Amino acid sequence: MPREADILAPPQTVAARVARWEETLDEAVPAKSDGSNLLIATWNLRAFSDLTKAWSTPAGASPKRNFTDVHLIATVIRRFDVVAVQEVRGNLRALRYLLKVLGEDWAFILTDVTEGKAGNNERLAFLFDTRRVKLSGLACEIVVPLEREAGVSTADLDRQFARTPYAVSFLSQGQTFTLVTLHVLYGEAPADRVPELRAIAKWLANWAEREFGWDHNLIALGDFNIDRAGDPLFEAFTSTGLVPAPQLAGLRRTIFDDPGTEHFYDQIAWFTKDQKRRPVLALESGAGGHVDFVPELQARQSLTELSWRMSDHYPLWVEFAIPTQ
Repeated sequence: MPREADILAPPQTVAARVARWEETLDEAVPAKSDGSNLLIATWNLRAFSDLTKAWSTPAGASPKRNFTDVHLIATVIRRFDVVAVQEVRGNLRALRYLLKVLGEDWAFILTDVTEGKAGNNERLAFLFDTRRVKLSGLACEIVVPLEREAGVSTADLDRQFARTPYAVSFLSQGQTFTLVTLHVLYGEAPADRVPELRAIAKWLANWAEREFGWDHNLIALGDFNIDRAGDPLFEAFTSTGLVPAPQLAGLRRTIFDDPGTEHFYDQIAWFTKDQKRRPVLALESGAGGHVDFVPELQARQSLTELSWRMSDHYPLWVEFAIPTQ
């Protein structure tokens, strides 16, 4: 079994595989450019919790995720300035090793686990490159107030969110932006998700209209568990003016989606012009996409096994231009 220190010194075969993966990503994601762009991503990392402390997972061992997989995941994360990560679990071993691989220039901030069956022992997290992004002061979990003063009524949601949404503000190149990440309850049927989606849309709209400095460049991102564009889930999500990034329309969200039957679980969205007093992004969105890791990383393993090593979801990203001062 490798020592903990060995996580930073992968075997030659692993290093070569990571190098090939880096070359693929060079073609898929724009480079970080000092003073001109900001790369924001969201990634549901399936059951990101424990891992097998080995470069190759023995047959029958659990969990499937190992040191090699952590390096491959880190290679994706490094491409971005901030990554919202869903499905970090109570056990932080995989996250701890991921941060070792990312290096001392990377930091994280995350919630405690959400208790209860619906919470699934999950945390919400942000990983960020401290050379390009700093925390700017705000970090909060979004709860449904008992007094219902935030515009969310019992008709919208008669309980707390199953997994509490998490908002954190960041500063990059003179621009402040607030990211709100969430992982909406999947439920027994699609209709079970509508109350949470409608409630978060109303909460964000009311929050965005308040007159204080934290709400500029408000971006919602995460796993919204939306099945299709135009269905009741999508309509609930966009009911108060949130606009999904058009760059991501039609892209497959999970490795199990078949062409023509794509889901729209993961989203990056923001408010646009002419919507009451909600702030319009000062950041100009440009390129966007997902990272399809299947062709390069599947090899001889099944898609199910790959989902436990990498994820069943693709990372989604949008590049923003930093306005000139």
